[in-house]
Amino acid sequence: MSVVGIDLGTLNTVIAVARNRGVDVITNEVSNRATPSLVGFGPKSRYIGEAAKNQEISNLKNTVSSLTRLAGRSLNDPDVQAEKDFVSAPLVDINGQVGAEVTYMGKKEQFTATQLVAMFLTKCKATASAELKLPVSDVVLSCPVWYTDSQRRAMLDASEIAGLKCLRLINDTTATALGWGITKLDLPGPEEKPRRVCFIDIGHSNYTCAIVEFRKGELAVKSTAWDRHFGGRYFDKAMTDHFAEEFKEKYKININENLKARFRVIAGVEKIKKILSANSVAPLNVESVMNDVDVRGMLKREELEELVKPLLDRVTVPIEQALAEAKLKIEDIDVIEMIGGCTRVPSLKARIQEFFGKPLSFTLNQDEAVARGCAFSCAILSPVFRVRDFSVHDMVNYPIEFTWEKSDDIPDEDTSLTVFNKGNVMPSTKILTFYRKHAFDLEAKYAKPEQLPGKTNPWIGRFSVKGVHEDSKGDFMICKLKARLNVHGVLNVESGYYVEETEVEEPIPEPPKEEKKDGDAMDVDSKETKDEKPKMRKVKKQQRKGDLPLSAGTASLDEATRNAAAEKEAQMIMEDKLVADTEHQKNELESFIYELKDKITGVYSEFASDDEKSKLATKLDTIEDWLYDDGEDASKAQYVSKMEEIRSVAGPIIQRYNDKIEEERQAVLKKQQDAAMAKQAELERQKRELEAKNAPPEKPDAEMTDAEAVKPDEVEEPSA
Repeated sequence: MSVVGIDLGTLNTVIAVARNRGVDVITNEVSNRATPSLVGFGPKSRYIGEAAKNQEISNLKNTVSSLTRLAGRSLNDPDVQAEKDFVSAPLVDINGQVGAEVTYMGKKEQFTATQLVAMFLTKCKATASAELKLPVSDVVLSCPVWYTDSQRRAMLDASEIAGLKCLRLINDTTATALGWGITKLDLPGPEEKPRRVCFIDIGHSNYTCAIVEFRKGELAVKSTAWDRHFGGRYFDKAMTDHFAEEFKEKYKININENLKARFRVIAGVEKIKKILSANSVAPLNVESVMNDVDVRGMLKREELEELVKPLLDRVTVPIEQALAEAKLKIEDIDVIEMIGGCTRVPSLKARIQEFFGKPLSFTLNQDEAVARGCAFSCAILSPVFRVRDFSVHDMVNYPIEFTWEKSDDIPDEDTSLTVFNKGNVMPSTKILTFYRKHAFDLEAKYAKPEQLPGKTNPWIGRFSVKGVHEDSKGDFMICKLKARLNVHGVLNVESGYYVEETEVEEPIPEPPKEEKKDGDAMDVDSKETKDEKPKMRKVKKQQRKGDLPLSAGTASLDEATRNAAAEKEAQMIMEDKLVADTEHQKNELESFIYELKDKITGVYSEFASDDEKSKLATKLDTIEDWLYDDGEDASKAQYVSKMEEIRSVAGPIIQRYNDKIEEERQAVLKKQQDAAMAKQAELERQKRELEAKNAPPEKPDAEMTDAEAVKPDEVEEPSA
């Protein structure tokens, strides 16, 4: 079972996996550790990730970017309208959701932002499966901290369409904090002062600041603040606008009138930005930007800083907001941890360091910290891995209130209640109590719509409570509803039930006895005090009697729509696979033709007659001509058929060659075996000779001599 974390970024996506007693970032099909967050559409198939990046300039109208900025939004949202500066595909409204209209397989198609995110997640799933050689199902996805309920639901729907089970939708900075804290062994204990860390994440399009308190085995997010329109792409835009004006004067061309020209310049200035992070000056060269005009330019670091001065002037605003919400001062912060690609800009780092008056910390990988935190979170939630216990207490970023219609039976009843306040711990559960005689509805919405991103609809959901009726005495039914803001940051009314009040007797707790003081009179226990029973009182207690049926209407896709989208995605995956297999078969055929043309005059020459050579050459020429003419867009079956045609002619020649090679191989093998046997026999002979040479000499059996036969002391002496 796999444990995967995905940092779904505006520009790039990073995939991390828990394995080998740690977390690894996995590479994609071209060995890059980050995959472009792009989905493109072509005449035969889709292009996702690296493939979409490779054809982006030539296929701008059919390539969609900024997926996370579009998910869960509507077309008329000012934020979405602002995205048109960065998204090249035309954006459209699809049943209240923003989507893109593209040309796919020769016809116009419309896909919602949720479907587009699902397509990209399908690619992430395939990349992870290929690396792990295991099926991938459980993931933890990151999302911007400012995401609303509808945006979070869109991400969850997208993961389901992609066939993934999202164990947790985690805020970017919370994932970073988890990755930072879980490896620390020196965190303070429960009774000690917590370690306070300010995490600053400035990426391609978002700037987020979070203040997090760490104690041993836990983290608690105390405050978060953000700037949704601050990041690398706004630096790129400032430079692109600068060069657009320069090229107008110098080359008399307007790149803003040509989408491809502008995107070519954007690609160039992105490289300049990276060069200027380490150098004082950088050149820009774009060949044939438009109207066959080559352009050249130069930018100094000081000029770049002047261009982005409006951005740099507001760089400390989110930090100030986060400190104010956490009720902390600069000196209360122990560590300032920087992540995100944009934090490499020297002037930006300098401004933040000047604000804090202490060195910044760069101990985390700026591009991979969020993905690693996601993988740790997935490992904690997965039953497969044993991970050090680490609790994550996130916080509510927007206050949520419930509203309902006033009951005719309760004229002075309030009709709204803020249930989850900003700063409350998340996940969180609250029990709401209603006194009703009939079924009723309640709505959940954000209490302060002005705090939401763009012009987001503050509505979250409508919940209908059924099965409510007056009791046998004509009194109200006491209804209890369980409202939960879950680990994803999504609100639901999970269950409803009704209770009845019953009178029960319970002992009255005795007041604590006063201690006897010196000089007090002697205590005398009366007999009646000893025998007295504890005093009882009647109290009303609520007992659960039954469940109340609930129905909900939220921003989540209904099951039928989600299933239809999943089927559509599965169909497109099969089409992509067929196109990839067809292209592979075409390449195989082309390689086979060139290989045979080379070998028929080389290694195959002596195994074919002149007639066979001529016949094969004619067949190869015919199929090669077909391949580059009618066969350019042929089906997989046609390429297989042409391959078989060639094999029917070349097969006997190849077989004779292979037989000869096999014969030679067997001869060499036999020769090697004979040599090995001869060597073994020689070793055996040498062994025997050595054994004979080193054996001890045997004593020969000799005839007994006369002297040995009769010993001297046994000779009889002659008689006198």
